[in-house]
Amino acid sequence: MRRLFYKGILADTIEIGGADAHHLMHVMRAEPGQKVIVVDDENQVARMEMTAFTSDTVTMKLVERLDADTESPIRLVLAVCLLKADKMDFVVQKAVELGVNCIVPVASHNCVVRYDSKKAAQRQQRWQKIADEAAKQCGRTALVEVRPIEPLQKFLCHAWYEDDMDSEFLFCYENEQNVSVRECLQRTTSERYLLLIGPEGGFTLEEAEAVIKAGGQSVTLGPRILRAETAAIAGLSIVQFEKGDLGS
Repeated sequence: MRRLFYKGILADTIEIGGADAHHLMHVMRAEPGQKVIVVDDENQVARMEMTAFTSDTVTMKLVERLDADTESPIRLVLAVCLLKADKMDFVVQKAVELGVNCIVPVASHNCVVRYDSKKAAQRQQRWQKIADEAAKQCGRTALVEVRPIEPLQKFLCHAWYEDDMDSEFLFCYENEQNVSVRECLQRTTSERYLLLIGPEGGFTLEEAEAVIKAGGQSVTLGPRILRAETAAIAGLSIVQFEKGDLGS
């Protein structure tokens, strides 16, 4: 059943506009009586029935509220250095399916792709659209923010893990041989995890030192060399399995 995210709070009757209304009317060819799942800004979920249409809105009435929270018990942020377009698309989609709460595209020294400000904004919009569609497809009860592209040094200056929430900052580093992701996770009880993945060319020594200075714990994903997109999916899966709800 089609899932929509409603900018507001669920009520007995609501009105959907914008791209979702256009999709319902002109792509799905929806008719009165058809039902969809709607998630509101407070993560409430309900089955709603379409009752009326205008040129740019769809009116819906509440059929039943659902107890369908699908969010992970942990907060999970993925910071991933820029990959070639199709690979970045893939990582964004799969990260949403794996339960991340936020995705931060990062520009580092060895990134293959470079964007000017206009192209960077277009890419962010594209990735946000992919993330929104993935959230609908996999039954999330919250949308995932894709932040603007940031240089690594600027990213490290942000207080991603310095507020009141207990956090763990992990970065997958090809030169780390002693500390595994699983070992690191098993010795922490953090509520939020920040996972940093490098580009195809890896981190420079200076970048790795900067990440460690900013509080990052270097970890290894194993003895084999993984492609960057593989490392992102593997790292997220391990965190969600050990601390979240993957396989629960």
